[in-house]
Amino acid sequence: MKLNKIMLAASVVMGLASFAHAEDPAPVTIPPDQGHGIVNFHGTVIDAPCSVNPDSDGQTVELGQISNVLLDNGGSSAPKTFQIQLENCSLSVAKGVTTTFTGAEGQKGKLGITGDVKGAGIVLTDGTGKAIELGKPTAAQQLAAGEKAATLEFSAYLQGDGAAVNPGEFNSIANFMLSYQ
Repeated sequence: MKLNKIMLAASVVMGLASFAHAEDPAPVTIPPDQGHGIVNFHGTVIDAPCSVNPDSDGQTVELGQISNVLLDNGGSSAPKTFQIQLENCSLSVAKGVTTTFTGAEGQKGKLGITGDVKGAGIVLTDGTGKAIELGKPTAAQQLAAGEKAATLEFSAYLQGDGAAVNPGEFNSIANFMLSYQ
């Protein structure tokens, strides 16, 4: 009987020892927010023989830091080129395309500017260097039959209106519209 009591005591001690070594299951944790966001998709289906490359819409042309003295008495900055890229063209016959620029008109037909600068405006030119009148189509640029892509070349520069130009930052927005013929 004494042996049974010893065995029973040993079993109880062994059982308790096994509970002491058992681990609690790890609590379920939700990781902290390590980044999230929204993806917006936007586009426009147009009735045209070519698509406008997305990089051509909403581009920024940096005219740089321009000395106000350079603009005095109608002076101008160096022209900066920009392009409108056409892609995925389906041209069975040669076509011409005109571009019409619109925006807030400044003095003397220039594209108006906003910001601190007064006494200047932006002049837009076509690929030949001819000034573009706001609201009027450019001369047609020819697109070759069978071509899948085309590049329309333009430039922009800041020009003084005639008197002294005060320094500061400026911005301007021009919209463009293409028309195939």
